[in-house]
Amino acid sequence: MLFTPEHNELRRSLRNFIGTELNPHVDEWERAGFTPLHEIMPKMACLGLLGIDKPTAYGGLGLDYSFAMVAHETFGEVDSAGVKLGIDVQTSMATPALAKFGSDVLREEFLRPAIAGEQVCSIAVSEVGGGSDVASIQTRARASGEDYVISGSKMWITNATQADWICLLVNTSDKAPHRNKSLVIVPTDLPGFSVSPPLEKLGMRSSDTAQIFLDEVRIPQRYRIGEEGQGFAYQMQQFQEERLSCISNLRPLEIAIERTIEYCAQRTVFGKPVLDNQVVHFRLAELQTDIEAVRALFYRAAEHYIDDKDVTQLASMAKLKIGRLSREVADACLQYWGGQGYMWENPVSRLFRDGRLVSIGGGTDEVMLSIIAKGMGTLPTRDPADS
Repeated sequence: MLFTPEHNELRRSLRNFIGTELNPHVDEWERAGFTPLHEIMPKMACLGLLGIDKPTAYGGLGLDYSFAMVAHETFGEVDSAGVKLGIDVQTSMATPALAKFGSDVLREEFLRPAIAGEQVCSIAVSEVGGGSDVASIQTRARASGEDYVISGSKMWITNATQADWICLLVNTSDKAPHRNKSLVIVPTDLPGFSVSPPLEKLGMRSSDTAQIFLDEVRIPQRYRIGEEGQGFAYQMQQFQEERLSCISNLRPLEIAIERTIEYCAQRTVFGKPVLDNQVVHFRLAELQTDIEAVRALFYRAAEHYIDDKDVTQLASMAKLKIGRLSREVADACLQYWGGQGYMWENPVSRLFRDGRLVSIGGGTDEVMLSIIAKGMGTLPTRDPADS
């Protein structure tokens, strides 16, 4: 990708915002298990950061996706992945389908305030019995006059305790699993909508996550995004932006390596700095090389996305590799920190905990491999008798 002075100015502006508005507070938010998104979002909106590639008609900047990628990558400099996750949900998970396929009225009612930072939103796809297996979800909406009445529950929902509305994937007919789903907008203040207490997680401690329950929640059918029965297809497209946004996990790995180099240059074992051991500086050199290779893969995927090409294969590859590399870098750096790396407040320890989600959320490694294999034409032939 070629970056212009405008891209560099966006990066500079975002780094200033991170340094003044986010990083000074992340330790407090980590301890609280909560990032005050209703305070952060309006500040981000003032800089245009919530609608970089969204339509200008609804308050977005209308820039091409390369600017969004610059923002995602730079957001990796936030000292807490949980803070970044809450923002990513708003910009890359809950709003892309609405921006592309929503009616003008629906976008005016929900996309505009999300871009303006006036509302916090969330995406609700996963269920207790259906995480990466999106086709198996059970939450259902039945038609009732001009309304839908929704019953079911969703699990592991980021921003759930703060969201003003959710983008919900729900079954709206009895057709085949890939043709019976719709994406709908559900305001969280409606009767029958409830949220569990925040879930206790291994990592992403500053990100509020909860289960949501829908008990005969009634919404107008005009809250549906696009056509009925196209929700699975819309969500698969929405997943591509979510997976491309995973480039934000690269900078934390680079920062971890930089901090590990500094520590290992000072820490002396058997009379010499740990960094002087060839096994250490060779290993860190290899990991930095892997980071650059994965970055190039993300950039290539983004270029294809800008050209309106199908990036399912490339985005899945990038998501797979960044998830595995996150675990590899965090584990290696923690090892070189020794006992200090095992301390809860150590930034490498936080990376070790937070980075583990990258191989799970938005599609597990195994799902990415299945998608890639399907694209290669190497999946086993299915017996029609099993259909």
